[in-house]
Amino acid sequence: MTTVQRAYKYRFYPTTEQAEQLARTFGCARYVYNHFLRLRTDAWYERQERIGYTDTAKLLTALKKEPETAWLQEVSNVCLQQSLRNLDTAFKNFFQGRAKYPTFKKKTARQSVRYTTSGFSWRDGQIKLAKQKEPLDIRWSRRFTGTPSSVTVSKDSADRYHISILVEEEVAALPFSKKEAGIDLGLTHAVITSGGQKVNNHQYLKQSEKKLARAQRSLSRKKKGSANRAKAKLKVARIHAKIADQRQDFAHKLTTQLIHENQVVAAESLQVKNMLKNRSLAKAISNVGWHQITTMLGYKAEWYGRDFVQIDKWYPSSKRCHACGHISDAMPLTVRVWDCPTCHAHHDRDINAAKNILKAGKAILAGADKLREHEQKTTAGRAGG
Repeated sequence: MTTVQRAYKYRFYPTTEQAEQLARTFGCARYVYNHFLRLRTDAWYERQERIGYTDTAKLLTALKKEPETAWLQEVSNVCLQQSLRNLDTAFKNFFQGRAKYPTFKKKTARQSVRYTTSGFSWRDGQIKLAKQKEPLDIRWSRRFTGTPSSVTVSKDSADRYHISILVEEEVAALPFSKKEAGIDLGLTHAVITSGGQKVNNHQYLKQSEKKLARAQRSLSRKKKGSANRAKAKLKVARIHAKIADQRQDFAHKLTTQLIHENQVVAAESLQVKNMLKNRSLAKAISNVGWHQITTMLGYKAEWYGRDFVQIDKWYPSSKRCHACGHISDAMPLTVRVWDCPTCHAHHDRDINAAKNILKAGKAILAGADKLREHEQKTTAGRAGG
């Protein structure tokens, strides 16, 4: 059994009073984030002064006492403190090269706030947030074990409310499987496995493209600031939300199947962000969701005791013959089948690539096992000496 942190996401329907209180909370959290982002930025550029989380927490207490911003006291302080922690994390990610410089949050974008244990109550299977009188009307699509350690409440651009509940759970490792799979990520087919299985790319965006285009044309004709424009904008957002939900559902089902069936899953390490710069392929790459698939494979493998490995992005998986190792000089995307000039093996381009990815992935895992064994022997030797 492995103890893991899992987030369970549910949709809920707030009362009018709860919706108004949440709107105030979203607004206050956004204001605090933007206010201290400006403060920290100005402090550095004007005085070369660094301001951290501790400093901003003290300044927040003073800010709440000022007459102009006394309305910050109307919402839970837990959410405001968490907003400061999010800002501090954004700066750390920037300084460590993992993200760009923090930007201001917008009122029109997705809104979210996080409540830690002191900001909500969990009793009799119901959650009640701080500053609210009634528990949330949550649609419990599935149950979880354990006690929630934090909850994140969000409202997306389609006016849907969701709550993400973080809990610690014990997950049993899956039984050992003799099967292994290398996967090649594609566009016509979302995934091609080393066993020859080809999973179709459902192209959810393409299925809704005409409907989305009509909604966007209707939106463009509406007067800015009008109620009709707001309605048209909501309609566009709901179409996008449906596409995103379909894509996520597909990725979850696919990755769960791969992890349950195979002891080892190997994939390419793709730089999706750079590949999206190709105007001809950007829409197709975004539609298939490569990054989403590999991310899910990573954490699900960790949960269930499987091995997931990603090989180097420059590995010539498509040009290399999996039977003899011969590497062709060039392999344009138009070439879908080819014959090896050395061993004369006939290859389907994608299946051959998946087989090469599996071989390379197993070599990486074998190297890691040898290194781990060597380190254990060295540690034991030092302890014995």
